[in-house]
Amino acid sequence: MIAPARRAAYAVVVRVFEEDAYADRALGSAVEGLDARDRALAQRLAYGTVQMRRTLDLGIDRLGKRPVRKLDPPVRAALRLGAYQLGFTELPEHAVVDDTVELVRAARLERAVPFANAVMRRLAQGFRGLVASLPEGPEKHSYPDWVWETWVRDFGRDDALSLMRAQNEPPALEVHAGEPVGEPTDIPDAYRVESVDIARMRPMSRASQLAALVVGSQPGERVLDACAAPGGKTALLRGDVTAVEVHPGRAAALAEEAGANVRVVNADVRELDEAGFDRALVDAPCSGLGVLARRPDLRWRAQPLPELQLELLRAAVTRTKPGGTIVYSVCTLNSDENEAVVDELGLEVEPLGAEWPQYAHPSRPEFLLTRPDRDRTSGFFLARLRTISA
Repeated sequence: MIAPARRAAYAVVVRVFEEDAYADRALGSAVEGLDARDRALAQRLAYGTVQMRRTLDLGIDRLGKRPVRKLDPPVRAALRLGAYQLGFTELPEHAVVDDTVELVRAARLERAVPFANAVMRRLAQGFRGLVASLPEGPEKHSYPDWVWETWVRDFGRDDALSLMRAQNEPPALEVHAGEPVGEPTDIPDAYRVESVDIARMRPMSRASQLAALVVGSQPGERVLDACAAPGGKTALLRGDVTAVEVHPGRAAALAEEAGANVRVVNADVRELDEAGFDRALVDAPCSGLGVLARRPDLRWRAQPLPELQLELLRAAVTRTKPGGTIVYSVCTLNSDENEAVVDELGLEVEPLGAEWPQYAHPSRPEFLLTRPDRDRTSGFFLARLRTISA
């Protein structure tokens, strides 16, 4: 009998890599009916396998002596899951090997069972040593080359390694709360907690909360939230908020939970027929290189979006009053999407570094940059810009 947590994790791995599913959504259906302990283990195994795919495939290629890309999808998924457990957990080796083989048999690939068994035994003997022997870099820590190259360019080799290691670890769990609920942080009403009751509050990194805070909106002001869903930052904005969301389903979900000061508009902000806002928040789509620990599959699907980000910022500029402010927020660590986008826009920058010195950008202190390795929160870039006065 295959352990329930392994069976659920296997289902997630298959869906992510063979059906292009998102890991969090695939997990939700896979763990239905499991107890809390098995749910937690299934998530750990599934997310870890998805994160470490590059390193796992390298081990299977070398020790299995057959290219991963040529394996049947069920065999590939089972071996990846098994390799992760052997290399990065302390689960009993015999149970890992046995269940991996049984997953292949359950997929009705009896002819592949001897091969899977042989590969798993080779991995049990040599995979940890192989990983230890790899040079520090994207193969060892399982990142695409372009992410590694971007971080080396922007931060240097040592910090790039630090970022890779940090985002292979479970992220800190942070929430916004009106009263103390855990360990206080340096952001007002942001707390670090051990667990979250989803019925009462949702996880929200303090870096994300900081993005809403630097908007500085006040009662009586008209505020544009240009890319509003899922709505965490929207809920923290003061004033009369127009929350714009292009996706109908996400807009509907946001409208159900929005506060009395929020009006939700299902539209593309680039086509919004409104103007005269005092402030705007552009929390733009991005490559997400600051939240890779929270989204295990993102590193394999991420792409920079500087052209879209510029379009969204320009749309906000035309809808904000002369002399109004725009906060540009992206959860990525990539200068092409961060300071380069602001420079291209050409607006006056309101310096933020003196107000939040602990998060000042290392080379451009007028901006803020939070880092998972240094700050134990999501990686965010923040800039506050002022439109040209009339």
